Amino acid sequence: MADRPSEFGHVPVLLERCVELLAPALTRHHPDGSGAVLVDATLGAGGHTERFLTELPGLRVIGLDRDSGALDIARDRLAAFGDRITLVHTRYDGITDALAESGYAAIESVDAILFDLGVSSMQLDRAERGFAYAQDAPLDMRMDSESSLTAADILNTYDEAALASILHRYGEERFARRIAKHIIRQRARAPFATTAELVELLYQAIPAPARRTGGHPAKRTFQALRIAVNDELDSLRDAIPAALDALAVGGRVAVMAYQSLEDRIVKRAFADAVASRTPVDLPMELPGRGPRFRALTRGAERADAAEIERNPRSNPVRLRAVQRVEHESESQRQGTGKGDA
Repeated sequence: MADRPSEFGHVPVLLERCVELLAPALTRHHPDGSGAVLVDATLGAGGHTERFLTELPGLRVIGLDRDSGALDIARDRLAAFGDRITLVHTRYDGITDALAESGYAAIESVDAILFDLGVSSMQLDRAERGFAYAQDAPLDMRMDSESSLTAADILNTYDEAALASILHRYGEERFARRIAKHIIRQRARAPFATTAELVELLYQAIPAPARRTGGHPAKRTFQALRIAVNDELDSLRDAIPAALDALAVGGRVAVMAYQSLEDRIVKRAFADAVASRTPVDLPMELPGRGPRFRALTRGAERADAAEIERNPRSNPVRLRAVQRVEHESESQRQGTGKGDA
């Protein structure tokens, strides 16, 4: 089924590949997905979930999103599927509690999990959210409008060292210290209120030769502020292990990341998951200490040229997926084995 971008402002990225990767786990017990549970940990407008529910009429989906506006859109879009879809307002690191609230055990209870990370098309396209540097708007950047911290709060209250750290760590901005100095100087005259004010400052702070390469000069600062406002990386570090724990044997998880900091976290977590837990100096695999997961992708997969032309926002995507192949024993869960997952 083709997505409906004009109606929902979102074109699902790598849709066919996500179906190809996750469907085998969802149809293990029945070809129509009966008895299977998919967790869409980043529901957004529901494009990926709509495809899975349409193709697998017995499937149940638990859809998570921190953005209540996105949940409202998805609720309308997916209304025809009735009680086969359960919506939960939470960040993706709340997956364990979301499963419990939905009537599923927190451990080894679902068949597939999908993460589509980063800021959504809906959020970027709505100027009032403050995510886009190309449109003037309040300095908000909250994915969850019920949370308290905004980008303006960070710019107007954090000290110079904290600002420089955020820009360097989350935006990989090489002029982080210089930008932080300009921010402190500017806000002493008047607090920051709009994205246009910040963009103007960045043009002043970043040297002209640097502004001519590497994309828009505001790109890295806006990314850094968005990550800090929404605690995205710490949330992801907690969410991936929780997702791996929630998979039944044979279950699969796929993650789409759109910038290197996210992809690094996913890559490391998956590398640990597929590694043997037998000590390296032993000549044979110890029983119960083999890998609990196997990789389904070779490295990170990318969108092809046709998809990028059709949907330019798919250009930076990195897709990784793994499958659970072995139970974790109770002793491993409580003891030495837990740290290896």
